[in-house]
Amino acid sequence: MKVNNAGIDLIKQFEGCKLRAYKCPAGVWTVGYGLTSAAGFIEVGPHTVITKAEAEWYLERALVKFAAKIKPAITAPITPNQFGAFVSLAYNIGPTAFKRSSALRHFNGGDLDKVPAAMRLWKKAGGKVVQGLVNRREDEIKLFLTPVEEPAPEPKPKPHWLADLVQTILSLFNSPRRD
Repeated sequence: MKVNNAGIDLIKQFEGCKLRAYKCPAGVWTVGYGLTSAAGFIEVGPHTVITKAEAEWYLERALVKFAAKIKPAITAPITPNQFGAFVSLAYNIGPTAFKRSSALRHFNGGDLDKVPAAMRLWKKAGGKVVQGLVNRREDEIKLFLTPVEEPAPEPKPKPHWLADLVQTILSLFNSPRRD
C-alpha cells in the first residue's frame, strides 16, 4: 500500500524541509524532511547539505521503505487515511517502535476507539514533552479518523435510441422461430 497525499502532506508539514543538517530535539543529525542516517540513504552529519530536489527524492524513497516495513505488521483492514497516519507516526518514532506500539496492537485487535489515545503517548523527545509532537499526533489522529470518501460510480452512457432500435430488430431475427 502506498502512502496517500494526505499522509505525505502531513509528514512534510511537521518535518519541514531543511537543506542543511541540524540536530532534532532528540539530538539526532537530520536533513531534508526529517531524514536521518538510520533511513539508510546517506550519512547525515554536521556538514550535510542537500538540494530541495534531493530532499523530495529522499522523502519519496523513505516513505516507500517505511510503508514496506510497517505494512506486514498491520493485520486488520486499513483505509488509506489510517495507513497515511500510521506511516507518519512510524516515520517519526521509527518502524520498530511503531510495531511494538499499543496503537498498532489496538488497531489490529479492532479496538479503533483506543487508537487515538495510544498515538498520543508518543509526545516526548529526549525525555521531554514537545509541543510539536503533541500537535503532530493530533493531526495524525485527525487523519486516522477521517473517512475516505468513495468516488461516485461513473454513470453508464445511455445508448442512442437508434442503437436500441437496431438491437430490437436484430433480436427478432435471432430468436428461434415458432412454426
